[in-house]
Amino acid sequence: MKVISDLNQATLVNRSLSAVWHPCTQMKHHESFPLVAITKGKGAWLYDEHGNALLDCISSWWTNLFGHSNPKINQAITQQLERIEHVMLAGFTHPPVVELSEKLAALTNGNLGHVFYASDGASAVEIALKMSHHFWQLNSKPEKKKFVCLENGYHGETLGALAVTDVAIFREAYGSLLQDVFTVTSPDARKAKAGESAEDVAREAANALEQLFAKEHKHIAAMIVEPLVQCAGQMSMHSPEYLRLVRDLCDRYQIHLIADEIAVGCGRSGKFFACEHAGIWPDFLTLSKGISGGYLPLSLCMTTDKIYRAFYSDETQHGFLHSHSYTGNPLACAAALACLEIFEVEKVLENNIARSQNLATAFAWAKSDTRIDHWRQQGMILAFDVKSSALKNSHVFPREMFAKCLNEGVLIRPIGNTIYVMPPYILSAQETEQMGQAVQRALNQVING
Repeated sequence: MKVISDLNQATLVNRSLSAVWHPCTQMKHHESFPLVAITKGKGAWLYDEHGNALLDCISSWWTNLFGHSNPKINQAITQQLERIEHVMLAGFTHPPVVELSEKLAALTNGNLGHVFYASDGASAVEIALKMSHHFWQLNSKPEKKKFVCLENGYHGETLGALAVTDVAIFREAYGSLLQDVFTVTSPDARKAKAGESAEDVAREAANALEQLFAKEHKHIAAMIVEPLVQCAGQMSMHSPEYLRLVRDLCDRYQIHLIADEIAVGCGRSGKFFACEHAGIWPDFLTLSKGISGGYLPLSLCMTTDKIYRAFYSDETQHGFLHSHSYTGNPLACAAALACLEIFEVEKVLENNIARSQNLATAFAWAKSDTRIDHWRQQGMILAFDVKSSALKNSHVFPREMFAKCLNEGVLIRPIGNTIYVMPPYILSAQETEQMGQAVQRALNQVING
């Protein structure tokens, strides 16, 4: 396969470096590491302006579920485009947003509904935080205004979402702007000592949480958690037992539970909602990324009828007065409806069982590699940690691994020393094996210098 190379010499790349400020990037690094110019996508593959192919192993930042330029999603958007591209959702409604809301509520068996829409994951988290805060005001408990989050958790980079994020690189510059929160120990299964299980770690973390709740519950509005996988937190994974225990504690101490399923929802965990693994439902559930199949910006927050009813009043100021111009955009909702149809018609969750097994087989080499720790998998998410002792310079490892993988024809984006893959739900067994071999070759190149 022809590999992508010398992209820094491409006209499009130079223009982008001059005109575009790229996200989550130290722009100066592009003086030595490649910026990839993509002009086309098809299936699980991305193509540069010269036609060179790159396997999208991380679903374009965890968004793409069914491949680039998926014909069914393309058709749904095109058909909607002929009807109405956008109309404000304040005082108006339209078929795609109604149908999508009904289908999502049905997927929770009616436990959650009343869907409030936004554009990106952080915005959905902001909505959940504001709704919880406002709910307690409406219920004469204005002192319940603090939030609880997990160490190493990530929920976005707007100010409210960043306040409940515990990843230092995102918080350091903005700490003085952020609300104080309670940060509790993570149930990360990698903490297990000799003889301990992931469930033991979960119970220990829940015990620490209970101590906080017992002391501070009168001041706590909600706890937010990424169910099963703390994705930006180096793909740390925990037992469903933790979610069950947290749900019980939140009920006991009258604290809302916010499930941030922006990254782990829409089938990533093996079920449509990650909370289903624990048999619980939160008070708020946020979705984004995969809900539109990676096509258009769309996020949402679902909540219970009890919370919705608290805002239902003759008084305007008792309503949830939050909005943005593109709330419930018809094109984005049409894309999401097409995705839900694919899930149903093509039995995606059932077929992903075999795909996740293919994923494990493709990376079986990492289980026995002495340079690697903590091989782990949750559904269509697989990760492992490269030991610091195996690296000459762990600080530059993510960029070096990214660059070497480009040369091998695969797109991955390590988080610190953690290598992970989160591919679209369409990879063949052959493509999956190709991915595993390419990552292994790239890792050997980085470690061997």
